[in-house]
Amino acid sequence: MNGPTRSRRADRDALQTRFALRVASRLGEQSEKLPHDLSERLRVAREQAVARARQVRLAQPATAPAFQVSQGSIALGQSPSGWLRLASVLPLMLLVLGLVLIQHLHNQAEIHAAAEVDAALLADDLPPEAYGDPGFVVFLKQPEQ
Repeated sequence: MNGPTRSRRADRDALQTRFALRVASRLGEQSEKLPHDLSERLRVAREQAVARARQVRLAQPATAPAFQVSQGSIALGQSPSGWLRLASVLPLMLLVLGLVLIQHLHNQAEIHAAAEVDAALLADDLPPEAYGDPGFVVFLKQPEQ
């Protein structure tokens, strides 16, 4: 945690503590003015609430970790279900499928472009050997007169 977050949390905790102390003192002041039967009912209710809180605290394991580390991986709670495993593998499968499809389409485009060039060479008036002649390349680079 960084400093500003820790400072804000400490300020919030201090504010909550002050508020709790104020409420407790005001309740203590006002409880002296209550009739005896009402104060006894409140005392019994308070004792019952404390007993329930103690039972809940004892029922929960005190050292239960929020996460489990198993064989070099961190898992929250229990092992993932089949659907969760499928949901985590599915994006990877879709990515690989997309890459294979892109490669296939790229290969098809290259084949199509090469076929067009071959068709243009074969349909041209010049023989294909003319394109390999160094003099023909020089002739094409010269400006027209």
